[in-house]
Formats: sequence, structure tokens, C-alpha cells
Amino acid sequence: MSAQPPPSAYPQYGAPPPRAPDHPQTTTILVLGIIGVTFFQLCAPFAWYLGSKAKREIEESNGAIGGIGMVNLGRILGIVGTLLVAVSALIIIVAIIIIVATAAGSA
Repeated sequence: MSAQPPPSAYPQYGAPPPRAPDHPQTTTILVLGIIGVTFFQLCAPFAWYLGSKAKREIEESNGAIGGIGMVNLGRILGIVGTLLVAVSALIIIVAIIIIVATAAGSA
């Protein structure tokens, strides 16, 4: 009888490479981005900040940390939500100025 060769420590042909673990804040950033765009826009700047920070950490890890797709999505949603906050604030300020000018003109 011939002895079988020992099992190889390397992945078999066609096996996918091992996947890097996601950044620990990936889900948090994505949830903050979604909430910041849909319900509570004040969460959006936090998603933008944390997303930018996590993206930089992922890029500096040279492939040791994954999750760049979800981090980018949360970061972009944070940018959009922050712009919505800025536009809303601008509309409110302009409306207040118009109301005050109208009230002062009719008095």
C-alpha cells in the first residue's frame, strides 16, 4: 500500500482567498448614514466623519481590514444627509428673514 500525502495547508485550486474582517465600525457608519438621510439628519455629519476616518484606516491597513464598500456607502449617505441639513437650515433662515421683513414693512 502507498501512503497518502499529508493534507496541504494551502487552499485548494479554485478556492476563494480568505476574506479580510470588516472594520469594527462598518455597521455603525452605515446605520448612521441611513438614519441621517431618512429620519434624523443630525446623525449624518457623524456618519460622514466616522466614514472618512474608517476609510483612511482601511486604506492604510493594506488589505488587512475589509468593509470598504459599506463604509463608503455610509460615508456618502452622511454627506448627502449633511447637505440636506445645510439646505434645510438655509431655507429656514431665509423664511425667517422674509417673515421679519414682511412684519416690519407692514407695521
